[in-house]
Amino acid sequence: MRALDLLDRHEARWQAATRHPFLEGVREGTLPDEAFEAWLVQDYLFVLDGLGFQSRLIPRAPRTDQALIAGGLVALEGELSWFEDKAKERELDLEAPRHPTNAAYREFLIGLETEPYPAAITALWAIERAYLEAWTSARPGHPDYREFVEHWTTPDFAGYVSGLEGAADAALEGASGDERERAEETFLTVARLERDFWEMALSSEGGA
Repeated sequence: MRALDLLDRHEARWQAATRHPFLEGVREGTLPDEAFEAWLVQDYLFVLDGLGFQSRLIPRAPRTDQALIAGGLVALEGELSWFEDKAKERELDLEAPRHPTNAAYREFLIGLETEPYPAAITALWAIERAYLEAWTSARPGHPDYREFVEHWTTPDFAGYVSGLEGAADAALEGASGDERERAEETFLTVARLERDFWEMALSSEGGA
């Protein structure tokens, strides 16, 4: 099993995770500013959680994957600073509580620490692939949101996602049947949580 096989096997669920009215609103300019800002705050908190997850993944990764994951970790730290600048421009409170959807994602990331490495690296690839595909679907983006679309669809980011795909493929190739099953389950959980994250921002509780 290869990582891309999961996209083919679960096409409908993946589409729900990477194509959403939220993203259509970003592309067309119909997304309410409050919904975008609620999402922005929650995504900042998610990136904080992602920083912790990836830092804990490095020590148990194969030596061949450590530089890749460490590079992603450095990029996440820079991303947090960028979020903070954008939040300051928009006068947003980054100390807001996590929405229940975001809290569920956090618990999933923590739970990945006890999953076999093939499942954890597949989950990381799925998270980043979903993000890249989702924002690519919003291109070129309405002028109000274009800088965000461009920021999250750079060639460097696409290259990182490609590197994670290679790492996931290598891990899955040497995985046991049980480990591959766990990897598929984590992939499906990522797809569900990504869909829910977009829904969160459009809900009446967005940002709450």
